[in-house]
Amino acid sequence: MTVRVVLADDQPAVRAGLALILSAAADVEVVGEADDGAAAVQLCRALRPDVAVLDVRMPRLDGISATREIVGGRTADVLVLTTFDVDEYVFGALRAGAAGFLLKDTDAGSLVAAVRTVARGEGFIAPAVTRRLITAFAATAPEPPAATRAAVAALTPRERDVLACLGLGLSNHQVAVRLGMAESTVKTHVSRILTKLDLRSRVQAAILAQELALPVPPPA
Repeated sequence: MTVRVVLADDQPAVRAGLALILSAAADVEVVGEADDGAAAVQLCRALRPDVAVLDVRMPRLDGISATREIVGGRTADVLVLTTFDVDEYVFGALRAGAAGFLLKDTDAGSLVAAVRTVARGEGFIAPAVTRRLITAFAATAPEPPAATRAAVAALTPRERDVLACLGLGLSNHQVAVRLGMAESTVKTHVSRILTKLDLRSRVQAAILAQELALPVPPPA
């Protein structure tokens, strides 16, 4: 499968560098480029890419606001790039529904891997911030509302097991191994979980699992 990507960054040199890195991967195609968030939203509506790679700080419409519009319109999954390892940017991107978060100083291989991971429907957060991110976000986020708790309680036992595994940051493959099921079945469960809980990304699901301290099932 070729992963179709839209890039958005207000710095032409940075955008060109990102395009060069991604286009060098045989299974990635950069189908559009934008120099601000508003243009990125329009491109995603027109081109329906698999992944939108967005800078956080852009004119007219910043990356967080653009993420909210792109994810809300279901026109692409979003991978947010920033030079700032600052919680407010990470939290803002995740609240807006970003499926991934990556620092700009990452190496080329990690960028391509992150795009592929997001395209597969799996969340990706820069390893440098992953460990503290979910814990910190869960600690500062408001208590999940009663309706959310009720929706989690209404999940099937297997869906709750999968949700708990997402809270550990596991990939679909890792969840499949831990629970002794097919990876395609895990993907179906994740999709149903997001729909039932009205969540925009599996990263949001992982944070919710942490907030609720869901018991993690033992390995199969």
